Amino acid sequence: MRVLLAEDQLVLGKIIAHMLKQRGGHDVTWVTDGQEAYNLIIDSYYDVLVLDWMMPQKDGVTLCKELREQGYSGAILLLTAKDTLEERIEGLDAGADDYLVKPFEHDELLARLRALSRRNFAPIQEDIIEVNGIRLNRSKQSITRDGEEIQLTGREFALLDLLVRNRGTVLTRDLIHDRIWGGDMEVASNSVDVYITMLRKKIDAPNQKTLIRSIRGVGYVIEKS
Repeated sequence: MRVLLAEDQLVLGKIIAHMLKQRGGHDVTWVTDGQEAYNLIIDSYYDVLVLDWMMPQKDGVTLCKELREQGYSGAILLLTAKDTLEERIEGLDAGADDYLVKPFEHDELLARLRALSRRNFAPIQEDIIEVNGIRLNRSKQSITRDGEEIQLTGREFALLDLLVRNRGTVLTRDLIHDRIWGGDMEVASNSVDVYITMLRKKIDAPNQKTLIRSIRGVGYVIEKS
């Protein structure tokens, strides 16, 4: 699954993100405040959101309420040290699908994510973008170019989605790294370039003009039609 983890405690966030990747096999993006989480959620698709209740900029309950009010129908799990009945009710009434009190066992978090993944969370809408022969369906995480379907990994899709949604704007390597890999400091510094190369091999036909243009010393851009 693609999981967005919003947790401002750096040590705990790093531990959870590592555990979700290594033990759960999930594709994890980790951020440390609610506003950054919101920005990513409206720009990318995630199977599950794991939101800490107490975060800077925008707390987890406020973020949950705002997303539900805007029609977001994806799975949301709240993490919190608040464990009174009233607080649990407040979290669920805000729109959370599940609630896990800190401290918790890693196995329980993984089990709750598995349970959420089995539910039917309908996408907000059939979100389709077309540019230069590329047809990107965000709700189905599918892509075609000139009518031919292309198979991408979750990370490759997220990268292409970021570039397509910001077409016409040059995105720096640092910005791409931050949006796609979040706060994961273990990711190699050349990961952006490596993934761009893999994307090009999949989406560009032989002798075809590359969709993703390199801006020397800066980053990458997909031009508008």
